[in-house]
Amino acid sequence: MCGIVGYVGHRQAVPVLLEGLHRLEYRGYDSAGLALPYRGKLRARKTQGRVQDLRDKGDTATLPGNVGIAHTRWATHGEPSDANAHPHTDTSGRIAVVHNGIVENAEQLRSELTALGVELVSDTDTEAIAHLIAAELDVTDSLEAAVRTALHRVQGTYGLLVLDARRPDELVVARNGSPIVLGVGDGEMFIASDVAALVHHTQRVVFLDDGEIATLRADGFRTSTLGAEPELTDKVPTTIDMAAEDYALGGYPDFMRKEIAEQSEAVRRALRGRLDDRFATARLGGLNMDARELRGISKVVFLGCGSAYYAGQLGAQLVEELARIPATAEPASEFRYRNPVVDPDALYVAISQSGETLDTLAAVQELQRKGGRVIGAVNAVGSAIARQCGAGVFLHAGPEISVASTKALTNMTVSFTMLALLLGRVRDLSAADGQRIVDGLRAVPDAIDQLIGDEAAIAEIAQRYAKARSMFFIGRVRAWPVAREGAQKLKEVSYVHAEAYQASELKHGPLALIDPEMPSVVIVPDDELLAKNINTIEQIKARGGPVIAVTNADLPASIADDVIRVPKVAPELDPMLLTIPLQLLAYHCALALGRDVDKPRNLAKSVTVE
Repeated sequence: MCGIVGYVGHRQAVPVLLEGLHRLEYRGYDSAGLALPYRGKLRARKTQGRVQDLRDKGDTATLPGNVGIAHTRWATHGEPSDANAHPHTDTSGRIAVVHNGIVENAEQLRSELTALGVELVSDTDTEAIAHLIAAELDVTDSLEAAVRTALHRVQGTYGLLVLDARRPDELVVARNGSPIVLGVGDGEMFIASDVAALVHHTQRVVFLDDGEIATLRADGFRTSTLGAEPELTDKVPTTIDMAAEDYALGGYPDFMRKEIAEQSEAVRRALRGRLDDRFATARLGGLNMDARELRGISKVVFLGCGSAYYAGQLGAQLVEELARIPATAEPASEFRYRNPVVDPDALYVAISQSGETLDTLAAVQELQRKGGRVIGAVNAVGSAIARQCGAGVFLHAGPEISVASTKALTNMTVSFTMLALLLGRVRDLSAADGQRIVDGLRAVPDAIDQLIGDEAAIAEIAQRYAKARSMFFIGRVRAWPVAREGAQKLKEVSYVHAEAYQASELKHGPLALIDPEMPSVVIVPDDELLAKNINTIEQIKARGGPVIAVTNADLPASIADDVIRVPKVAPELDPMLLTIPLQLLAYHCALALGRDVDKPRNLAKSVTVE
């Protein structure tokens, strides 16, 4: 994996391919490459490094041709290198393949190919697919048929794009677990793994479903099932409400900083038309559930990975507080492997910014197989999880480019607050408390702007602590998921080791690590646990540990080395605002250490493999 781009039409292909790859750089990658047909053979160029390195390599920018495929790779099989970069080709140089996903039986296929005398030149799983397709073309004159038959031997996940040098007027794509989207132009077709690579050219798109294959020519496309007896699938292009400028920096130094600044407006979008003052509740029509069904929910389970999981923990806390329904959050990556007991009266919420996270999608499918009721909370219209669930809450965060999630995480929390409010108001949450939450939600955007206005002070604190070898993030109850997310952000973008602990657990072991070289970021809401949180700070200070307090409470003077002040809205909404300074703290620590905040090492934006 990580980024796929393809083109067939009337333009020169290379500029389209390189621009598409550039727009997918935010997803994280370690090498790049492209291939075009030329007189029945392939012209391939690939390199370890950035898209600019590919652009600068030899004659890449001047290669002629109106059809081509390209890829940015994030290593799964084989180290980052020129040889392991995509596209991969067969021995004759006829077939080129780019692939996102993992071939689980790759070693078996590679052994079989080697036994037949095929010389493999990479360590990747993808190269085997190119040889399998080439072999099938010895017995059929249809590229689509050859791809379909070859894929019947492949176990695993793929978003696949195939070029045959002897058929320079067509491309074939297939999907099983890894996203592929087609862009429909005027006498031209585009292919990508993300709409970000397409919106500069067209807003008319087709999302392939799992188990689907498509053949594309300049004048259109044909889709069908991948089965042994294929059936045509009548896909109709839809229009997406996105434009190229949504993916531009707009004067900011990087996308993470831009998206931190966009959070207030993102929250306003998420709230627009969803707050009901008459009944002091929220309107979430995408749930497709009436009041009787909502009252019948026995528990709520949030499923997500990484920051989405921590947002789910915040959501579970809100549901229990406001609706008094048992609620929990689980890592989606573990859910199906523990053979879960699925409650048909529970509501399961699958959380994913991209809507393509494979672990979360697999959890959805497992739930549906066992009769569970599952909704999606996603930020991408037409994504796999959105289509699989068929109901849910759209996050309205806008395109999120930086690998480290900021505005999508905040909008997840906003959405789960509205879900908790809705569930509470069909039960025992009073109208007065409901209106208090409604008013608090309306106050959140201005509070976020106030926090970001204090960025300079947070940046100064980050400068002082950026070179710490490790940090603790401490919180309890409402603040515990905030601490986990804060530690994650710091690790993601600064590479500083960080651990999150519940404040009450410090004395059960981790306190042994506290010393003058170990800063602790302590999350202190102004709630019923304030005195206990102050006691935690005193325990840390007594052992010489520096303390950064992130709080909306009035703390005793000089109890913390540094204090980051947070505005108050409603106590239940404290976690949402307490998270924002931790984004800025991580961001400025990363800048102080010279990190590339938008492209953290070893990470990708959308994780579509296990």
